Amino acid sequence: MNILALETSTEYCSVALWQDGAESGRCERVGQKHSQVLLPMVDELLREAGIRLHEVDGIAFGAGPGSFTGVRIACSAAQGLALGADKPVAGICTLQALAEDAAHERVIAVLDARMAEVYCAAYEKRGDVWHTVCEPELCLPPDAPDLTGADWFGAGSGFVAHGGQLRARYAANLTAVDEQAVPQAAAIARLAAPLFAAGLGVDAADATPFYLRDRVALKTSER
Repeated sequence: MNILALETSTEYCSVALWQDGAESGRCERVGQKHSQVLLPMVDELLREAGIRLHEVDGIAFGAGPGSFTGVRIACSAAQGLALGADKPVAGICTLQALAEDAAHERVIAVLDARMAEVYCAAYEKRGDVWHTVCEPELCLPPDAPDLTGADWFGAGSGFVAHGGQLRARYAANLTAVDEQAVPQAAAIARLAAPLFAAGLGVDAADATPFYLRDRVALKTSER
């Protein structure tokens, strides 16, 4: 099975190709240039792998939460590619992608949501399957969800922007933190593989971003 994955929810742009468990990919810090570099990265990746888009079995994308514009870019690109090649798609939560790459069995994934807030979720891996301990939510760092136990690993940019508050919140829980971790397309592909294998991909027209915040800017009076 061949799975193409796209991830643009942060300042990084990444693409990956999953071929029966073998992974290849590209990742660049592009700021706000995702729309300019994403499709050329896909073309380069497929060309180097020696396959064409129609030979891909499914297209996965980081559905969010994350940058409002970023998650829309990944979703729309996945839709366009999938419609052209008549392939199914799968949207994968970016917080779960952080957990997938963390190499720990219990992960609190936290992304900076700006406006003094964070996106966060907690996951526990049992066997080869991730289970959601705390559903993804948007909150202030001091209000991040409760965790039980002292063997949690923290991952994501939320620990850069709000590290002091989050470390205080989870002082009894965290064993280590990777504050530089970002969602990666390779993790998106790995998480999507069992979905496509089970026939759970969806029609491209049904692909949607995953938003936790409806408002993306403050009013002048609020600023």
